[in-house]
Amino acid sequence: MSLVCGGVQAQETTELPRCDPAKVLGDDACAKCHQQEINQWRLTPHYRTFDVLHRKPEAKEIADKLGLRSVKRNDTCVRCHYTQQEQRPGRVRVVAGVSCESCHGAAADWVNLHADYGGPNATKSSESPQHKQHRREASVAAGMNNPSDIYLIARQCLGCHTTPDEQLVNVGGHNAGSQGFELVSWSQGMVRHNFQRTDGHTNAPSSVERLRVMYLVGAMADLEMSLRAAAKATTASTFGQTAAARAARVKQRLWEAQRRLDDRLLAKALDAVSDLQLTLDNSEAIVQAADRVGRVAQEFSRTADGATLGAIDPLLPPPGQYKN
Repeated sequence: MSLVCGGVQAQETTELPRCDPAKVLGDDACAKCHQQEINQWRLTPHYRTFDVLHRKPEAKEIADKLGLRSVKRNDTCVRCHYTQQEQRPGRVRVVAGVSCESCHGAAADWVNLHADYGGPNATKSSESPQHKQHRREASVAAGMNNPSDIYLIARQCLGCHTTPDEQLVNVGGHNAGSQGFELVSWSQGMVRHNFQRTDGHTNAPSSVERLRVMYLVGAMADLEMSLRAAAKATTASTFGQTAAARAARVKQRLWEAQRRLDDRLLAKALDAVSDLQLTLDNSEAIVQAADRVGRVAQEFSRTADGATLGAIDPLLPPPGQYKN
């Protein structure tokens, strides 16, 4: 089990990359260019986690069942609910709740690449399309989850929202993932922060073309991470049963989309799980299927044209269903 933070390079891996506290810069490093996004983040439950979670009786109860003395000082809770930073060699502290770097990756290796528009005198408005593409690719290669690739963000969300920790669920009594999670509805409400699209004027909603891609990539990433959780199960109990049931539900959502689209990549994702048995003795095959689904999801994220996906519009959640 690893922390949900950092860029995704090799989709064959069954784990998300570990967030290195030594490479966490903190939200001040982002606020230099993204103050409006920071202000929006401070309105969210992600931000409030830092001050609120450890005070909740249910959090303390889970920690007690697991023999953990402090909600803020153990890897089990911290990996999804907090951001750690190494403030000096050997001293690591929790500095925030679910923060910029929880979603976009520990920034030390990529923040300067991300902020370079083509030289010391270049600006965002003067940046060439070629340099913009290069900048994004270089930042992702250095560990950034750039929102231009929806899959990178979706996988980060689902790395926690599937709660892939058997002991945490079966022993601690933690919920077995956010069962209502769906990428469009959970990303377009309170946590939305798209000020870049309007040069800082408004927190712009995503276009319907992007929402179509987001819906499908989110479902594929959900299937992938639900499979990864199911593969971790060692007993026929709440954790494994819930992960398997979730994978089945998401598979059905993808079938509904495929009946409308007849898409080549969706067919590949569904083929990966068509005969898959979600049983305790089949973990290797489940992981292999998750790898295949993940690779398809990333390819779809990078190549799909949302303008051609209008057939799934009846499946998209309406704004009234956006979370918070």
